[in-house]
Amino acid sequence: MPTRLEIFNVDQAEWKQRGNVVSLSHQSALDMLQPGDVIVIDVGGNLDLGGIIGDNLAFYLWKKTGTGFVIDGAIRDLEGIAEFDMPGYFRGAVPGVGRHMTTGINVPVRIGKATVMPGDLVFGDREGVNFIPPQAVQRLIEAARTTQIHDEWVRSKFRTGQFKSTDVYGSGSLHDPALKKEYDDYLKEQLSKRK
Repeated sequence: MPTRLEIFNVDQAEWKQRGNVVSLSHQSALDMLQPGDVIVIDVGGNLDLGGIIGDNLAFYLWKKTGTGFVIDGAIRDLEGIAEFDMPGYFRGAVPGVGRHMTTGINVPVRIGKATVMPGDLVFGDREGVNFIPPQAVQRLIEAARTTQIHDEWVRSKFRTGQFKSTDVYGSGSLHDPALKKEYDDYLKEQLSKRK
């Protein structure tokens, strides 16, 4: 968040009372990361606070965790970060450094419209990033497996050129009992093979 001295001074004093020598900052959180961790930083989408990380801290993060980052705010040094092909999700890129302060580590944060809790699984691809509560991971894996099998079956039908999209895909499809049975049998067979 933007620096507010009345909060900043209290936070810094408490941090030092806990025996920390270096001031509390986003780098404090980076230093706590373990292999496989993903740093998620809530800057409220603000690009005016400057780049939260640049190529040096991104490289440190990548080497330390083997993962990437999610920042609801700005980063800098895109060209340098691109050199090591690190996954990263961010609101924007800016050329400089701004003034911001750290208000919590391992606390719930807001990234866009999502609430992210410590321990959530972070999954991202070219379409965006999702945060998955640990207790939902197995259920989502099973649902994804079923979706993948469904999509394979649908494409196999499309490849034949014998079906309209509404025959095999979408709401109200599979109204032909023979096709429905064929799909149900295929799904059951594939699920048993992929456990």
